[in-house]
Amino acid sequence: MSVERWSVEQVRAVAPDPASARAGQGQGAPSQWSATGLSGPVLWGLCRGYRVAVDLAGPRFKCSCPSRKFPCKHALGLLFLWSTVGVPPADAPEWATFPAPRPKSDNPDPVAAAKRLAQREDRVAAGMTELGRWLDDQVQTGLAAAERGGYDVFDEMAARLIDAQAPAAASTVRRLGGLVGAGPHWADRVLGEMGLLRLLVDGHDRLGELPPGLAASVRTRIGFPTSASDVLAGPPVTDRWRVLGRVDSEDGNLQSRRIWLHGATTGRFALLLSFAAPGQALQSDVAPGRDLDADLCFYPGAWPLRALISSRRGDFPLSPPTGVSILSALDSFGSALAAEPWRPDVPVLLAGVRPADEDWLVDEAGDALPLAAGFRNPWWLIAAGGGRPVTVAGEWSPAGLRPLGTWVDGQFVTAPEQTYDGPNRREPELPPDLLAAALVGTARRPWQPAPVTVGGRALDLAAGSLLEAAGSALIYRRAGQTPGRGREPIGAAPAETQPALSWAAGERLRRILTLGEAPFGSTATPVYLAEWLRLAGARGGRAPGRQLPGLLDQATTHDDLRAGVAVVAGARGRWLAAMRDKWEWLLFASRAPATPWDTGTLDERVALLHHTRRADPAAGLALLESTWDADPAPDRARFLAELRHGLSGADEPLLERALDDRNGAVRTAALEILRGLPGSAWAGRMTARARVAVRLERRMIGRDRLVVTPPEELDEVMRRDGLTPSSGSGSSSGARRSGGAGAHRLGGIVAGTPLAVWLDLAKTPAAMIELARGDDFEDALLHGWAQAAIDQHDEAWAAALVANDQRNDGPALRPAVRWDLYALLPPAVLARIILDFLVRRDYQVSRLLTALPGEWPDELAAAALAALRHGVRSDQDAWLVHELCPAAIAGMPTRFAPRVAQLAEELDHELGPTIRTRPIAELAAALTFRQEMHQEFA
Repeated sequence: MSVERWSVEQVRAVAPDPASARAGQGQGAPSQWSATGLSGPVLWGLCRGYRVAVDLAGPRFKCSCPSRKFPCKHALGLLFLWSTVGVPPADAPEWATFPAPRPKSDNPDPVAAAKRLAQREDRVAAGMTELGRWLDDQVQTGLAAAERGGYDVFDEMAARLIDAQAPAAASTVRRLGGLVGAGPHWADRVLGEMGLLRLLVDGHDRLGELPPGLAASVRTRIGFPTSASDVLAGPPVTDRWRVLGRVDSEDGNLQSRRIWLHGATTGRFALLLSFAAPGQALQSDVAPGRDLDADLCFYPGAWPLRALISSRRGDFPLSPPTGVSILSALDSFGSALAAEPWRPDVPVLLAGVRPADEDWLVDEAGDALPLAAGFRNPWWLIAAGGGRPVTVAGEWSPAGLRPLGTWVDGQFVTAPEQTYDGPNRREPELPPDLLAAALVGTARRPWQPAPVTVGGRALDLAAGSLLEAAGSALIYRRAGQTPGRGREPIGAAPAETQPALSWAAGERLRRILTLGEAPFGSTATPVYLAEWLRLAGARGGRAPGRQLPGLLDQATTHDDLRAGVAVVAGARGRWLAAMRDKWEWLLFASRAPATPWDTGTLDERVALLHHTRRADPAAGLALLESTWDADPAPDRARFLAELRHGLSGADEPLLERALDDRNGAVRTAALEILRGLPGSAWAGRMTARARVAVRLERRMIGRDRLVVTPPEELDEVMRRDGLTPSSGSGSSSGARRSGGAGAHRLGGIVAGTPLAVWLDLAKTPAAMIELARGDDFEDALLHGWAQAAIDQHDEAWAAALVANDQRNDGPALRPAVRWDLYALLPPAVLARIILDFLVRRDYQVSRLLTALPGEWPDELAAAALAALRHGVRSDQDAWLVHELCPAAIAGMPTRFAPRVAQLAEELDHELGPTIRTRPIAELAAALTFRQEMHQEFA
């Protein structure tokens, strides 16, 4: 038997949860397996002593490990290995064989089964009769009274239906209780659903008179089960079934999954429906975006959609289907309602549709359908299709279209999960006179059967109750719905000039952006994205259009990703950014806006100044000066920040002028810029003050020492230059290690003085720091030099100050200052400091690791791995595991992935999955994830 190799997406679909999928990917490396083989439909392998086998025809799984999850991570790892690298053909050992499945008999005792069925029929009949009376009572007393009664009224009726063994009808009643009083037009929705329930009761009363298909639909809507054996005994439908999409939902404690199929030859739709209690697995062996060569058997019904797979021959890459027009899709929905009035939705394949204004899809004939709540603003579809006509699969219901996916360049793109995008904007569906009578109650306002107007036409409802009229009117309106008109589709995206990155790279990006599909989840997303963008930028390609919305959203939140995104966004990314305000930054990241300087918005002006300063600093300065007096103070403060780029003495007059500004934010912004201009007049004034305040006293006996005399008071020039009085009290004579006004003024002066000035007193930064040791103002001097090193980006001073701080025999630097100094250190120097912290088990090591740029040196990575090995077994140092693992996601070299995976496997054998071992397993998966990313770009 030939077996088509599964895709990574198919393997991920059979995992019981995202954590198992990540763990399985970690086991999918070839180094984890000592022997593997494929024998017919049986995949087998040996993973570190565990015997693993997968029957692909089932699929069925077995493994000798003690895991309680099926499939376990070893079975998933074998599937990942097969899907990515491949497995050679080899005869399966005896332990890898699977017994033939034994057929199950649904009715071992026909007589007893018939008796149980008759008893159930009687209970259901009584329950449906009671439901009919209850529905009539609700309308007689009025829906307004039902709102006052609350949910309990509906819950009690649902409980009685459960007792009557009519679970589907009970679920409908319970859902009705949740609609009462919820949102606008709730009464319209409740009355319509009650009308459909009344028709269901009527259908059950005349069950023997109905055609077989409609009778089967009525029984299904009530809750009569149909055994799988009865379904599989029916005629099979052979086709190559396209898997259009999957929808998961929850109803209380019950999970359900809908998988929609479409026959390539028959053109028929099919639904695979599965249910599971919490903790149990839903059907996962059919993945969207594939073709399934199989025979299906359909459940009986007036409009049969639900089916079971009776035989399966293989999976293949999905072939793009041919869709229909919007008008044809609505006709199909009308036919479905005519056959089965309780049908909530139908699958559709829409051909040649494009997104339009106000969240509609428009086809080439100009007909339009609205998108359902939670799927409006379809940026995924706009980005994937680029504004071109595409085929879209979806579920159509009166609430709107729920997209399942689309086909772009022969590839299937899955629609994102439903998200809140505002309240449901459904309009009333029933005639006002019906609704008015139902709200007040027929006991007070009797219903007189008469023609009612539905959809602009008179519908003769001369016979029947109000509820029957409401149900008929609702079906009539829904079945006769016409397409919208006058919606203008968006234009097409411009042609790309950059080459596209590989599908594998795009799939990796999708996994990064999809919550739960990458190790460590959303906390590590920026780390993976930064690395992906760096690799993609080096490769020189553009990101796939289908992933652009998620990529732009991440960069909107994380500014440090924007430059990388601008490189790979391509023409389509800029086209998208022009349509959405929150992505507008992308337009300015790659080019200056065309808006004139004096008429643009604040963001446009900042972007224009940003680009101009980089291209021509003098021209940028001229722009800023041209409107300086007319610009609001907050805008001036923001503009000044752009002078950092191309800063020179030519900018000094404007900065000096800004020091006299009445607005404090403008003065502060100017001071921040001047701190980075050592040759400025401001720096000269600070230098003059420093030479007066700090002098070197040469001594014949003993070491030279500093004589520190802070200024007694602040004059106006000092205040203009940013020196402020201390919040404490006292004079310079009282300023000691505890601080004071003198120490505060001294620190400000030293911080503003160019660091080269101090080398006139000592040859090196370390020597200058040594001179300050033991001085009353040592703390102020150290913090002043530290701030100057940060402002002037001086690595030598930063290294000397950090080394002095580690001696622990003098004033300590404030933590915030120390961390800023760490960021200035050369990576090799910082790595040695971190290694020392790690050996000493200092709690600050994890924060230090985040300050180390790039990958860790091998010595540091090996020490971290040893610390993890120790910490997971130590109560005292267990904190190391939770502190080191998140930092190691980005820093530990990917070549350490096998070593971390080996440690995770050892701990799994020794301790099992615990709160201590789980982060190490996640780290192993994260490093493997990054390693695979590098291989895809290579």
